[in-house]
Amino acid sequence: SARSEPPAMARLITSPSNETLKRVRALREKKYRAREGLFLAEGMRIVAEAIEAGHLPRMLIHAEEAAAHPLLQRLVAATEAGGGDVIVTTTDILAKLSGKDNPQMLLGVFAPVARTLADIDRGAAFAWVVCQSLKDPGNLGTILRTCDAVGAGGVILLDAGCDPYSVEAVRASMGALFTNHIVQAAGGDFFAWLREGPAQLVGASLNASMDYQAPRYVAPTFLFMGNEQSGLPPDYEAQCDLLVKIPMRGRADSLNLAVAAARGEWLVRVDAHSTIP
Repeated sequence: SARSEPPAMARLITSPSNETLKRVRALREKKYRAREGLFLAEGMRIVAEAIEAGHLPRMLIHAEEAAAHPLLQRLVAATEAGGGDVIVTTTDILAKLSGKDNPQMLLGVFAPVARTLADIDRGAAFAWVVCQSLKDPGNLGTILRTCDAVGAGGVILLDAGCDPYSVEAVRASMGALFTNHIVQAAGGDFFAWLREGPAQLVGASLNASMDYQAPRYVAPTFLFMGNEQSGLPPDYEAQCDLLVKIPMRGRADSLNLAVAAARGEWLVRVDAHSTIP
């Protein structure tokens, strides 16, 4: 069959030494994401989620053989209508850009949405997740997916931790990165902001004696998770209204952080039917 022609406004680039493609490939590294103010998202599903949530890509790069795909055509049209650049290339080059041997047929380049604590409407959701020095981008992506699933507001990242716009975090979020608020802040700034309005700060801690199913949660609840290895620092635990833990029936003393956050979010969703006055 005849090869599909790229859209009229698209550029066909098949040279891996092309400067635009080299800049896109560099976005796999944090320092270049910070310098360019851009990040990568792979796959039609994730890019479609982004566009449906109102986040248009600055650039869309897709394989020649995928040009006739109906969803891809809609994503290309939306990108071009928003002033974005569309590039058609080969699967070999897409593999180099994504760092995967079997790349997705589509790669989007997006600008992060800059949000601060002041942008958060705490009453817009029954719960928010707060993570201190979260290290694993896969955990962050999974937490964002859970936030999307239960209708939580999003994630507040405190102190130094993983980059929410890394390829791994974006991939693990499966598009939830674009449907949730993400805010990065220092611990002291967060606690000052938190006390300016209604909030129940619930810390997950091995030092707690209370089963996480025992308390009555009220909205807005801020579910506070610590670092994967060391948990919440003592001075952060002291800021919490409640400290809870998930009982362990086996030999392990803790769950994976993303799994623990998910259990907490589902419980808070069921319980937090009343609001803090």
